[in-house]
Amino acid sequence: MTADELVFFVNGKKVVEKNADPETTLLAYLRRKLGLSGTKLGCGEGGCGACTVMFSKYDRLQNKIVHFPANACLAPICSLHHVAVTTVEGIGSTRTRLHPVQERIAKSHGSQCGFCTPGIVMSMYTLLRNQPEPTMEEIEDALQGNLCRCTGYRPILQGFRTFARDGGCCGGKGNDPNCCMNQKKDHTVTLSPSLFNPEEFMPLDPTQEPIFPPELLRLKDAPQKQLHFEGERVTWIQASTLKELLDLKAQHPEATLVVGNMEIGIEMKFKNKLFPLIVCPAWIPELNSVEHGEEGISFGASCPLSCVEKTLLDAVAQLPTHKTEVFRGVLEQLRWFSGKQLKSVASIGGNVITASPISDLNPVFMASGAKLTMVSRGTRRTIRMDHTFFPGYRKTLLGPEEILLAIEIPYSREGEFFSSFKQSSGREDYVAKVTSGMRVLFKPGTTQIEELVLCYGGMADRTISALKTTRKQLSKFWNEELLQDVCAGLAEELQLAPDAPGGMIEFRRTLTLSFFFKFYLTVLQKLGKVDSEDEVPKGQSEEDMVGRPLPHLGASMQACGEAMYCDDIPRYQNELSLRLVTSTRAHAKIKSIDTSEAQKVPGFVCFLSADDVSGSNKTGFFNDETVFANDEVTCVGHIIGAVVTDTPEHAQRAAQAVKITYEDLPAIITIEDAIKHNSFYGSELKIEKGDLQKGFAEADNIVSGEFYIGGQEHFYLETHCAIAVPKGEAGEMELFVSTQNTTKTQAFVAKVLGVPANRILIRVKRLGGGFGGKEIRSTLVSTAVAVGAYKTGCPVRCMLDRDEDMLITGGRHPFLARYKVGFMKTGRIVALEVDHYSNAGNTLDLSEAIMQQTLLHMDNGYKIPNIRGTGWLCKTNLPSNTAFRGFGRPQGMLIAEHWMSEIAVTCGLPAEEVRRKNMYKEGDLTHFNQKLEGFTLTRCWDECLASSQYHARKSEIDKFNKENCWKKRGLCIVPTKFGVSFTVHFLNQAGALIHVYTDGSVLLTHGGTEMGQGLHTKMVQVASRALKIPTSKIYISETSTNTVPNTSPTAASVSTDLNGQAVYEACQTILKRLEPFKRKNPSGSWEDWVIAAYQDAVSLSATGFYKAPDVGYSFETNSGNPFNYFSYGVACSEVEIDCLTGDHKNLRTDIVMDVGSSLNPAIDIGQVEGAFVQGLGLFTLEELQYSPEGSLYTRGPSTYKIPTFDSIPIEFRVSLLRDSPNKKAIYASKAVGEPPLFLAASVFFAIKDAIRAARAQHKDYDMKELFRLDSPATQEKIRNACVDKFTTLCVTGVPENCKAWSLRV
Repeated sequence: MTADELVFFVNGKKVVEKNADPETTLLAYLRRKLGLSGTKLGCGEGGCGACTVMFSKYDRLQNKIVHFPANACLAPICSLHHVAVTTVEGIGSTRTRLHPVQERIAKSHGSQCGFCTPGIVMSMYTLLRNQPEPTMEEIEDALQGNLCRCTGYRPILQGFRTFARDGGCCGGKGNDPNCCMNQKKDHTVTLSPSLFNPEEFMPLDPTQEPIFPPELLRLKDAPQKQLHFEGERVTWIQASTLKELLDLKAQHPEATLVVGNMEIGIEMKFKNKLFPLIVCPAWIPELNSVEHGEEGISFGASCPLSCVEKTLLDAVAQLPTHKTEVFRGVLEQLRWFSGKQLKSVASIGGNVITASPISDLNPVFMASGAKLTMVSRGTRRTIRMDHTFFPGYRKTLLGPEEILLAIEIPYSREGEFFSSFKQSSGREDYVAKVTSGMRVLFKPGTTQIEELVLCYGGMADRTISALKTTRKQLSKFWNEELLQDVCAGLAEELQLAPDAPGGMIEFRRTLTLSFFFKFYLTVLQKLGKVDSEDEVPKGQSEEDMVGRPLPHLGASMQACGEAMYCDDIPRYQNELSLRLVTSTRAHAKIKSIDTSEAQKVPGFVCFLSADDVSGSNKTGFFNDETVFANDEVTCVGHIIGAVVTDTPEHAQRAAQAVKITYEDLPAIITIEDAIKHNSFYGSELKIEKGDLQKGFAEADNIVSGEFYIGGQEHFYLETHCAIAVPKGEAGEMELFVSTQNTTKTQAFVAKVLGVPANRILIRVKRLGGGFGGKEIRSTLVSTAVAVGAYKTGCPVRCMLDRDEDMLITGGRHPFLARYKVGFMKTGRIVALEVDHYSNAGNTLDLSEAIMQQTLLHMDNGYKIPNIRGTGWLCKTNLPSNTAFRGFGRPQGMLIAEHWMSEIAVTCGLPAEEVRRKNMYKEGDLTHFNQKLEGFTLTRCWDECLASSQYHARKSEIDKFNKENCWKKRGLCIVPTKFGVSFTVHFLNQAGALIHVYTDGSVLLTHGGTEMGQGLHTKMVQVASRALKIPTSKIYISETSTNTVPNTSPTAASVSTDLNGQAVYEACQTILKRLEPFKRKNPSGSWEDWVIAAYQDAVSLSATGFYKAPDVGYSFETNSGNPFNYFSYGVACSEVEIDCLTGDHKNLRTDIVMDVGSSLNPAIDIGQVEGAFVQGLGLFTLEELQYSPEGSLYTRGPSTYKIPTFDSIPIEFRVSLLRDSPNKKAIYASKAVGEPPLFLAASVFFAIKDAIRAARAQHKDYDMKELFRLDSPATQEKIRNACVDKFTTLCVTGVPENCKAWSLRV
């Protein structure tokens, strides 16, 4: 059979592909074949939304054009025949005009690094195409499938809220009582509207949108014919009729049916599976029909979930309540199913047939007794879905030639009640922990049970029904006795082995009971049986932009998809793709490497190993790493070699085909393992002051214990990427790298190639987020591509997939603290001793400097007269952990706040009093003997107490907790004191280079990289004020090693301080040279003076240099100042927890932050919010899970949960402390990137406060008043800490030799 032509449209242009390969995704096609790089690769599994585009097609059943969002990373191009695709480039551009969506996200400061922006723009754009005046709820819904790691989401919602019919911001100028400025419990956030002016926005005009291609409209009545596409390894057949489909299935029972490609796409990409024949039934009318029958609504198996959702919503609105119990249960699951992008393409039938053990819909269908219609050639049968439908793991009752035709969701009857439940790490997370569907039917007019069905997902290798328990309940009455009986029955029937996959054994077992209890209460209820901001100084000139909310200079380009990131650089003619080959063992000798299968992959060029390194294979910050492992691997993910091929797809196949044999060696995975085997780097670090023995002797009370803080993955939206271009002479090479550290990248590449640094040029335009993860670890990729380019003589590119990036590059250090604190009855601290252990991983990297910061911040903001802190770096067989925003300080300060809260509980005093009592005062000496000058923490504290109405809300919360049994609220206020400087004193330096051209324009370069933090924007503001010219005349193109050499990494929050001062110095040099010309022509313009200087042969180029004065500390003598100054802040947060499931809601957060005199309040507030939300992830959501063998389980957004639009506080108020200039930094500003992150600890301790209220209510379970809650405070930890009758039924003993599914590292 010859292959057909694939025809689709992209941004109005027709695309005809004669050789469509079913393995090609739309994302790869857009970026490589069509050169449209605005659509980004963020995760490759449909979990982050960076690749969101809009699909439009003529729907023959509805007889209209439909628009919906989709993930380009999962959409096979073969599924797009006769579809119109719109990408971010197709809706607006900085060269013509921005679309209102693009304009508003840019001007409302909703784009920082910008990598997620095109996807967010397209989600919002698609919503507006379907609904030009959406409600705020619809906007939040539309963004559920999009992640952002920089902004903290608030500015995006605030910008887009201007489209909402119920939320258009009047900037507080209207007299509407519903104005967002007057509403207390508003869905988004109140913030000074002075950061942007909504009145300047272009109006949205729905008539101006691009039209649907007329050619596709003309085809709407033409009959569809079967299509056939042949790829390198896969054949795709698009069936057009049911008969064709059944014939194909009879001829090829092994064929895979694909509609949304949610499951198969991921298995092909991440599990190395191959499906040689794919049949797509998406066009078949019978499989797409929706029929309202006598007993229920029947959906064709290809119906997308978004269609199911809409149909059921309409039914719920129109039908009597008693008929729609089941529909509401399905809707509850769909609401939290995933983002709109997945729901628009994922089919209802795919959901059933995938037979996932953790499916959220199957328990609902099973409990409701949904009817399934199965057909094959010549047969048709209808069965009810019950406990027999899934005979085993991922198996169903479907015969090999059968397909699922339709599923009928039944109407409920009088006296029938239905509920569905789901517990997963994130709200809109499509990988659940436990799911459930529950149904009860009462005998007419009674509460006597006729039918009871309880179905669960996530409790076995398939969806199960708790038959033993439910059969015993027939004819019983719905009362307390039944509740006890069912809970005891479920606890016995639904056991999990201590080593069951997924772990969290007691949590999952408790949930099965908690869900039933919630169902029990709901049914009783239904039966009716229950009772900003900174102004600039007056008189500042209009031209002077310092202190004004200038939007990020790249924001408009980022919103249009025009901003170039490393992988957006067009491919070179002869460019090759590299893929790393990494270890699957934590510690082993490499016995053999067999590349024979890899060499058979089309496009294979070569395999790189340690033998191919022309210079030194030794690399790393302390020379303790290799570019490619020699004979031994020391972690899972250790780089052994790399394959180089013609395309990324072939590279992935070749890398998977390399066979490595190992001889295992003993591995150390956890901190406890390392302590037990005495496996540490170097000796301990220590700070000591005062007399500990004397302090403990004086104390009225001594509390000691352990506290653990989990690690964190950076999850920058742009993974590591590097391109190496050999220049062919004298060993020259140019590299484009996504790195925070051009200098180390240059040095490492020069060393591995054996050439001097002056032959290596590193260029960085911008990063799609960094957060410390690209400070050193980016060299893993850049050294490998350099070796590849050197060996092949061709340009070589590598962009890591998300799962590789998470596996290989390390993250924030997990910490274990053992502490002992002595204090008086009044709550005053007299002595403290803490041993800190960090899990450093398999190399030293920056672990020592990180531990130093932990020790320097173990006091947070409190004066401790007698203190000793020690730090141990655990040497383990995990990928090396590294820098991460906060750099050891958040761990040190969280430990401090942990023992501080224990002091308050022990003394029976309010926590805020004890914190205030122990706080430093102006002029005090810290435990490292630095004098505190300009100490504004007490001002921040008092302002935050007042603005958050702390005391009034505390009594409201006490009242709420007395009235509510299963929901509790907590409130906490926490300070932070953050020392600003690199600990390595010589890194506190920076350079700048400034060129003034004869037309008066200025090209500025400095040593820092732009990664979303607005550094380039601030540098332009500094130069604009220094030179007294408008910002429009100044441009920063990129950061490179040939303009400013020997730069420090863009890290430690000091880049504005250091580079800003260097830029200022360079500007002064230029001004001095222009002075004579100004004097000659005082009324002249900047351009006049510049041209006069040029004609007088005066240099118009200058460098600037700065080093921070008097910074340098010695751990040996505990003397010298480690910090230039301190940043301060205070946050107060309120949360509500659900004691039955462990869910929590962030109700409100107030932050007061001292950023000195802000250079740019919009950027600074963006940094405060972004850091806070990243801290929220660290302390409450993000949990890395490792197998006992040291292999990372959590390798993507489906298993690792970063905060979403849903996670941020419902009320989020940030204010910057006024009138607090900082004389130690440029234009009186202060560091802002890292300091606010720790303030999210206020949420952690508010959760602990709420749990304490829950425990106080169940006094009968003999609980200690001091209880341990390790970080992060996940749902599992919250639920297990709220001890009650359900948790006590589910205690699971663990036998001695049992290997748990996952380890705490």
